[in-house]
Amino acid sequence: MPSLHDDLSLPFQIEQCDVRGRLVRLGPALDRILSRHAYPEPVAQLLAEAMALAATMATALKFDGIFSLQAKGDGPVSTLVADCRTPGHLRGYASFDAERLDGLELGPGAERALVPLLLGKGYLAFTIDPQGPDMERYQGIVDLSGSTLAEAAHAYFAQSEQLNARVVLAAAHRKGTDGRRYWRGGGILLQQLPIQAGGLGDDERELAWEKATALLSTTRADELCDPAISQNDLLFRLFHEDGVRVFEASALADACTCSSDKVRGILSTFSAEELGDMADADGRITVTCQFCSAGYDFPAADFSASGAKA
Repeated sequence: MPSLHDDLSLPFQIEQCDVRGRLVRLGPALDRILSRHAYPEPVAQLLAEAMALAATMATALKFDGIFSLQAKGDGPVSTLVADCRTPGHLRGYASFDAERLDGLELGPGAERALVPLLLGKGYLAFTIDPQGPDMERYQGIVDLSGSTLAEAAHAYFAQSEQLNARVVLAAAHRKGTDGRRYWRGGGILLQQLPIQAGGLGDDERELAWEKATALLSTTRADELCDPAISQNDLLFRLFHEDGVRVFEASALADACTCSSDKVRGILSTFSAEELGDMADADGRITVTCQFCSAGYDFPAADFSASGAKA
């Protein structure tokens, strides 16, 4: 169910620890993204956590553009994609093998080992594609490791980040007051601030970071996903001893980038033979967006008339 504490990213700082962070809460936007697809529960759970991770990391960066997370593996879930575009537009999808998934035994506690169970061996890639002239695209890739997406992200932080970073993620399919089940998710990212003149010494910084991450690890999944617990209350529960200061939150939204013009432009790059293979018996080409499931229908003759690729 919607609440006042949904679909936002909240920056904060733990005053006495030289630590900054982001708290992400996802409600209706996440539920709409997942509800468009007939994902089995464990696949939806994994994608929900990926959406929370992408939103948490993207909004912690100061740039305009697209932040993308992509996981590829040899397991029943072959591809997992989530991206966040300025100013907080989210989309995501998962590709999976239904027969292989049906053959898995997913008992209690399986949500704590979704990476090896569903993705198997493969890689996790994070891509930053900033807008504007003279802006370079960056991509970091790490082998899939650990039992959860959070643990896989920690391997990436250890490889790619100059500063310490830790994250917790959660997703849940909760029943609302109307009896319907709604997807909710969340994440908290902590990052150690750069050394500052007059700030904590090396030993103090290390102890402060250890304390902050120890407190972060006590975050319960139900706390991150409970609409009755405000983001401010959750941060106060975790970090009040060291003084936690929050800043202005930014909104997150379900928003795909597909359009009829974009799909038409893509189809116009195919050859006449390829377009013929795509057309149905009535001579029409139907394309479904893998992200939002929107359907686009065109007469194949439109492209031959306008000149398809030779």
